[in-house]
Amino acid sequence: MLTVEPATQADVPGILALAGEVEHWFGPMVAEPGFHRALSAHIDDQRALVARDADQLAGAVLCGGAAPRFAVHWLVISERVRGRGVGRRLMDAAIDRLTAGRGLGDGDVVEVVTFGEDHPGAVASGARVFYERLGFVPAEAAEDGPEGGSRQVFRFRAKRSEPVRFST
Repeated sequence: MLTVEPATQADVPGILALAGEVEHWFGPMVAEPGFHRALSAHIDDQRALVARDADQLAGAVLCGGAAPRFAVHWLVISERVRGRGVGRRLMDAAIDRLTAGRGLGDGDVVEVVTFGEDHPGAVASGARVFYERLGFVPAEAAEDGPEGGSRQVFRFRAKRSEPVRFST
């Protein structure tokens, strides 16, 4: 059974293991002190969530912002559970956390930076398609990633007053 809950410092080794699964696309994270600091800060601020499947970490998300502009800073799903709705569940939980359970309202915006179209991970990771299926729209180019690959902002703009759910 999949559960999503706030991350704790005890989850750091598991989150770093997930980061290791995607370093070939994103560049170094596992041994990067800046990533460790950002991860710890998100955990301390209760803006880091983990998904567990059978007591194993299945994914994690780091998020931030405040109404009307929210951000997904980092989302990772274990290769063993991709395509099973874990990412959608984490996105919903992140929005619930950021909006204190009210969900996204009219005019709220969620931004994420993911691979540019020409990045090798753009297709292989499924990230661009994932965000597009959730209703995110490609926007402006972002600064290249640490590995030198292109990045692009994807933006979701809520257009109705009832809460938005990504997993339904």
